[in-house]
Formats: sequence, C-alpha cells, structure tokens
Amino acid sequence: RTWQHLHRLIYDSFAQYLVTEKGYDEDLLTLAPDSLDFCCKGLVLDIEEGNFLKLAEDGTVLRASHGTKSMTFEEILEIYGRKEWKHFNTVSGMVSRTGSPVVRRIRKNAKYYLYDNYFDLPGALLCARVVDSLDQYLGSLWIVDDLVL
Repeated sequence: RTWQHLHRLIYDSFAQYLVTEKGYDEDLLTLAPDSLDFCCKGLVLDIEEGNFLKLAEDGTVLRASHGTKSMTFEEILEIYGRKEWKHFNTVSGMVSRTGSPVVRRIRKNAKYYLYDNYFDLPGALLCARVVDSLDQYLGSLWIVDDLVL
C-alpha cells in the first residue's frame, strides 16, 4: 500500500535524525514489518508517563500502551480511571501542529501530545519505541525533549 511506504519513509527519516544527530540507540533504525500497525489516528501521548492512549468519543480510555507494550485493563484503570479521562476536554480541542510562537511555547511545557494527522503517525511509533529504549536503559527516570514536535 502507498501509505505504508510513505509511513516507512517518514519513520526512517525521523529515526535516522535521532540516531545520527541526537545519539539515540541504533535499534530505532530496525523496524519489524508489522510495527506500523501501532499507528492509528487520534493517539494521545501522556508525555510524563510515556503512555499512548486511544480515547472513546466520551473521553474514556479504550486502550493504552506504555511505549509499544499494551497495558492491561487493570493498569489502565489504576492510572486513568473508569470514567472520562480528566484531561479529555483539553486534548480534544487541541491542535497538534502549528507554527505559531505562542503554541510552540505552550507545547514545550505540554504534558500531552495528540497525534491527529497521518503525517504524525510514524512519529508516534518512533516515540513509543524511544520510550521502550529509555525504559530498557534508564528505567523510569527519563525526560525527552527531542521528541516533542
């Protein structure tokens, strides 16, 4: 499919930049064929936790992963609760990408990032793989500024 080729090209470009320019692990350059299945429009990244959320229209968390690793129903309930996620209204009205200096300042201090367009989706996968890598090498003590677009 054409979109898979485009997503792979975008992913490879982002990964190459992080590895060569920012010193990230070279494992990011290797991508399993089914890895792009992680990508779906509307993912929300909880930047502080490294969790990716897929929300229902009413704001409840349908599914979640920490990096690329799926979270159990119990883990989701423990962290996000059973009802509408408390930040749903903030995220549902947010635009993920803009050139506005005001939005860039806000985004730098953001706690959540919405992957709401097809160009961003490979970035979600790359970010999830970086979370996996950081967990492997640093445990739970990590902060990533390079990945906030």
